[in-house]
Amino acid sequence: MAAVILYAEFTAKPGQEEIVADLIAGLADDVHQEPGNEVFTVYRERDNPAKFFVFERYADDDAFAAHIGAPYGAVFNGKLGDLIEEDGSQLTFLTESP
Repeated sequence: MAAVILYAEFTAKPGQEEIVADLIAGLADDVHQEPGNEVFTVYRERDNPAKFFVFERYADDDAFAAHIGAPYGAVFNGKLGDLIEEDGSQLTFLTESP
């Protein structure tokens, strides 16, 4: 099975940047414990620290399904919704290029 690779992006509302940073750091701690998680790295745009990017890699579809089904993910997304400009994280799925 192929790895599932994606990045998520979202923009914190004004004044919510550090709350979002703390929230995503807590999620990262949980995701790093998932057996199928290979990478979960959080970035902020250098010139706009309200803009967050998360690069994620899971071993396969089953690992990604386990990640999506984790209860702490639903808690994170429920809290995130009121703190960001977008209607949820904007996801882009990637494939490795040779």
